[in-house]
Amino acid sequence: MAVRIMSDVELTKFEILRDVDHERLPAHAAAGILGVSERHIWRLLKAYRVRGADGLISRKRGRPSNRRTPADVRLAAMDIVKARYADFGPTLAAEKLHELHDLTVSRETLRAWMIAEGLWQTRTKRQARVYQPRYRRDCVGELIQIDGSEHRWFEDRGPKCTLLVFIDDATSRLMHLQFVESESTFAYFAATRTYLEAHGKPVAFYSDKHSVFRVSKAGVTGDGMTQFGRALSKLKIEIICANSSQAKGRVERANKTLQDRLVKELRLAGINTLADGNAFLPGFVADYNARFGKVPANPKDLHRPMSPRDQLDDEFTWQVDRTLSQSLTLQYDKVLFIIEPSEIAQAAIGKRVTVVDYPDGRIAIRYQGADLAYRTFDKIRKVNQAAVVENKRLGSLLEMIMTYQDSQPQEPRSRKAPKRRDQTGHRFSVG
Repeated sequence: MAVRIMSDVELTKFEILRDVDHERLPAHAAAGILGVSERHIWRLLKAYRVRGADGLISRKRGRPSNRRTPADVRLAAMDIVKARYADFGPTLAAEKLHELHDLTVSRETLRAWMIAEGLWQTRTKRQARVYQPRYRRDCVGELIQIDGSEHRWFEDRGPKCTLLVFIDDATSRLMHLQFVESESTFAYFAATRTYLEAHGKPVAFYSDKHSVFRVSKAGVTGDGMTQFGRALSKLKIEIICANSSQAKGRVERANKTLQDRLVKELRLAGINTLADGNAFLPGFVADYNARFGKVPANPKDLHRPMSPRDQLDDEFTWQVDRTLSQSLTLQYDKVLFIIEPSEIAQAAIGKRVTVVDYPDGRIAIRYQGADLAYRTFDKIRKVNQAAVVENKRLGSLLEMIMTYQDSQPQEPRSRKAPKRRDQTGHRFSVG
């Protein structure tokens, strides 16, 4: 016969009932100690006198619960999890069983089943979480954490790319997600513009020390300010760089959650391109925020509306200053810009003019707010002989030049110019 071990509560009952049985303790006093009625004390005393200590042990111990999930439901649920959701967490897997398979199982029950099947590890076996000691901000729009997460978002179905993440510090709500080819200035320009048009201007953005947000050497562009920082400064938005990844823990933790949940949602939806992924994101963001968003301490929204003075087309551009030479020329990205003579161009000789490089590749040269007309001569692009073949005096000379150029390795563009992943050709016409 198997030995049944008594719990601490049952041992206490045993000692008190033994004293009642030996008339060392009255029944009403025992009832007060155990927090039960005197009638129940007599019922327990009867069981003790008939069966001894074993009569005080619960007869439910070791038996299946009357509320247990039927075995066929468990078998069906685990077959689906093993086939489709083996790498899902219990919470997400339980959601999908309910949404897609009409099987309602609590996440804790599913967690126990997955642990028993070796599909999940208990909390003690997993690495301890690192908690963020900084308190949340009080209001929506007070601090927006931004980050780029490079990952195989489409697994082996599509290219490796970067997800730009905007998350509100006060509520942990995703404010904007966007798939881009790489974490570049122009990618952040496009994503931030979409954010501002949807929500307005926050008080500040909180980022890491990526070169888009911060330069380590002052004087590279103005007073150590990046192109992204310059644009935000014009829009009266602060940019704050965290000293460590732990400092911006909210967006870092969101990235981990997205690399788990979003990857699997994209897989279930059969999405494998950036365009389809970006079309899918708004619905995902709404569902994510409904599940994980927090209520702000203060209901006030600190986003400021866009004003007519906020010219996003001009601010979200790559801008550099150049000195206009006496011959009305300047150089940018190894292209020689020849300014057309005019009264304002003559006034700009020897002065600093601004080269404005738009996201679509257009170039404007400005002086005191006015655009200067120009033509270009690309120092890298090779001469097109078809354009000069009719000039009989230059034909033979250009043929010789082209032969020499073809034998030389292609010279790269300037590293200081804006980088575009899709820039496979040259953006300027030959002057």
